[in-house]
Amino acid sequence: MSEKGTYKDGEKEGPWVRYWDNGGIDYKGTFKDGKRDGPWVRYWDNGGIDYKGTFKDGKRDGPWVSYHDNGQLDYKGTYKDGETEGPWVSYDDNGQLRSKGTFKDGKRDGPWVGYHDNGQLWFEGTYKDGEIIDD
Repeated sequence: MSEKGTYKDGEKEGPWVRYWDNGGIDYKGTFKDGKRDGPWVRYWDNGGIDYKGTFKDGKRDGPWVSYHDNGQLDYKGTYKDGETEGPWVSYDDNGQLRSKGTFKDGKRDGPWVGYHDNGQLWFEGTYKDGEIIDD
């Protein structure tokens, strides 16, 4: 892999791009004081998007979306200060819904459902602070 970007006082600073050995882009993003900061996109070695979202002071922050290497949606949700926050949904690589629920401070909170690969219900329950309180 190779990278292109600049350093300031020994730390990565400003826009950076890293390339796969095949010449495709591995990631594009910005550093501030050596930490990821701002919009980021990471790519699979086949050229498809792996994930895209925003970093703030080195932590994931804001809406994020991730894809399987075949292009199917993997998950969609939000981070706050590096922790999962709010509604989340995830899918198998065939597009089948895998799980759906809400996070609060990085822990499951509220109703959650999960499904087997065949689409049959696997679990259903209500969480508080990451602990199941009703199933």
